[in-house]
Amino acid sequence: MVLNEPENSLHPDLLPALARLIARASRHSQVWVISHASRLVAALNQAPDCHGVELEKELGETHIMGQGLLNTPIWNWP
Repeated sequence: MVLNEPENSLHPDLLPALARLIARASRHSQVWVISHASRLVAALNQAPDCHGVELEKELGETHIMGQGLLNTPIWNWP
């Protein structure tokens, strides 16, 4: 399941509760969350099975932070 900016239209105080719901859903399915909300990302990163990937844009190109050109990604497709 992919959730693209699920925090839109939510009050910031609800983001920790949203993170808990997402973490609970991830017990039964793989969940990808795309977000610019640092509070939601921080709450999700507290979940023990969360594997965060942070992207950065440099000269118009998007890169995974901390990953070199020859490194393998930090995720593994089964």
